[in-house]
Amino acid sequence: MPIRGKTFIADFSRLLVADKPFYNPAMPTIEIKNLSKTYRVYQKQEGLIASVRGLFHREYREVHAVNDINLTVEEGEFVAFLGPNGAGKTTTLKLLSGVINPDQGSVEVLGHVPWERENEYRRKFALVMGQKNQLWWDLPAMESFRLNQHIYCVPKDEFERTRDELCEMLNVTSLLGRPVRELSLGERMKMELIAALIHKPDVLFLDEPTIGLDVVAQHKIQEFLKAYQQEQNNTILLTSHYMKDIEALCKRVVIIANGSIYHDGSLEDIVDQFSGDKIVTLQLHDDRSLEAISKIPNLIEIDAPKIKFRVDRDGVGRVLSQILSEHAVDDIVVEDPPLEEVISNVFSQAEEKGRREVETHS
Repeated sequence: MPIRGKTFIADFSRLLVADKPFYNPAMPTIEIKNLSKTYRVYQKQEGLIASVRGLFHREYREVHAVNDINLTVEEGEFVAFLGPNGAGKTTTLKLLSGVINPDQGSVEVLGHVPWERENEYRRKFALVMGQKNQLWWDLPAMESFRLNQHIYCVPKDEFERTRDELCEMLNVTSLLGRPVRELSLGERMKMELIAALIHKPDVLFLDEPTIGLDVVAQHKIQEFLKAYQQEQNNTILLTSHYMKDIEALCKRVVIIANGSIYHDGSLEDIVDQFSGDKIVTLQLHDDRSLEAISKIPNLIEIDAPKIKFRVDRDGVGRVLSQILSEHAVDDIVVEDPPLEEVISNVFSQAEEKGRREVETHS
């Protein structure tokens, strides 16, 4: 449907300048209580006969995308929202942004109920989805920025200053005149972030912002988000399957599985609670000790004269003491398992718990 330029912008802008409701800064920025969302999913059977039968009698099953979750996020927090595919992360972000309505429970973001879609609330948050585009595909990103400027009633001077600062931080000033379809995936994501931040939202919801990006592009997005959040002190809720994003940006991690919150704490808490092992790497003085040490259980890798193995967290001191008393070792490194491995274990435990609960109630 064509947009009639200034008429559309003026009408939409007037919607966004309603009186601001009272918001107490001492309150949490995001407060979720007993939030639930269930979908009815059609169960289509295979075969022609089953398809014809489905025209007259359909079978459905219920999917509890979000199941009675409670969560509080304070001003200025950068929170990771993790979970396996289908866990309910994106559904929760859609509920928080007012895109969909819940079946039960309450949410307040900056004192607003998201699904009431108050105009003032829509001026205070932004939602960036790595698999959804908000930019006009055939136009330069600059045109989308200008549209957002008018929609959110951003004064010209402030708009230009914010745009220039963001473009400089992301090093995309020279790309503003190129059609979005000609940009690389990483360049488009940078433009998506700029478009979302033109009106300086107090709350930012990021759903897989680095999906599909190469390592260099991921790192640049991480650096930008970290610097921007520290400067603006806004509240950010991030979902990502890339653990490097989480390690670089988030001190607090919320893990959701089967629609319910399984863990809420720091990264250190997760590693301590869900990883019972340490990874030990020994640099032997020579290869003479290699044969004896290679008989250690839970061996991971041998790259003579280096050897890597897994040890129970409580047994590290005992094992190393024994090795050092019998062999010449030049260097020792003791570290936690990779975060990806730890989080994978958490997901597995959470899904197993969910299956047991379903079997118990069935």
